Amino acid sequence: MPLRSTATARQERLGAELRKMREAAGITARDTARLLGTDPAKVSHIEAGRLGVSEERLRRLAAFYECGDAALVDALVSMANGHGRKGWWEAYRGVVPAGMLDISEMEHYAVHLRPLQVSHIPGLLQTEAYARAVVGHAVPPLPDNELAAWVAHRMERANVLHREAAPPYEALVHEAALRMRFGGAKVAKAQLEHIQELSHLPQISVRVIPFASEGHVGSSHAMLYASGTVPQLDTVQIDSAHGVTLLHATTQLANYLSRFEILTKVALDREESRDFIHSISRDL
Repeated sequence: MPLRSTATARQERLGAELRKMREAAGITARDTARLLGTDPAKVSHIEAGRLGVSEERLRRLAAFYECGDAALVDALVSMANGHGRKGWWEAYRGVVPAGMLDISEMEHYAVHLRPLQVSHIPGLLQTEAYARAVVGHAVPPLPDNELAAWVAHRMERANVLHREAAPPYEALVHEAALRMRFGGAKVAKAQLEHIQELSHLPQISVRVIPFASEGHVGSSHAMLYASGTVPQLDTVQIDSAHGVTLLHATTQLANYLSRFEILTKVALDREESRDFIHSISRDL
């Protein structure tokens, strides 16, 4: 297989999991290279996601590393087998940042999505007008063609919530995000009505963290917790001024999931949240 010029986050994750498995077994890259009949440099490329790995080789590696977790091995095989297929997001490569494409890929393969937002409506729940207003505030400003591509990409991402066997989507949204008027009152009102409509779908839960909540301080970092087919493949996505960051260390995952669960306990329930959003919308 030829080396990839650019590995996606999912390809890098597969390699990272193989490296983690090898290191847990106390086996060197040189020993792995001998098993595969190759050189250590190629093992490094596989573990960096720059070189693909076949199902037969992956299962040989798992056996060599004495990994007894059949569910994890099967999940990694599924990842490896899917790397020859291009997702819809590849049409945007070179037009929107690679990190945004990694989010699309992560959402596509997730079995459960848990976003937490404090200042914005979660991306998959945004209307086109709201998304254009939010992205339009990028620093530095985007050229018109790039702005259009960003918005189109964000709208296409939302299809994951409406496909057959859509993943459960459990959103926590702070009251502050609901009261922000990106695009003006008309756009904000339409956005809130859109959320109310989506919240009636069985796979979508939208729960509000009100200003009155006493359990919110210190736990409000915006994030997206995406569950993989096995817990070891869960991922947390956070935004920063420098772009998208994906986290998957065991301690990080436990930390962010704990934060989400804390906020779930202080958020309004689904029906209360729907009424709360309606009251804000009515005042616009």
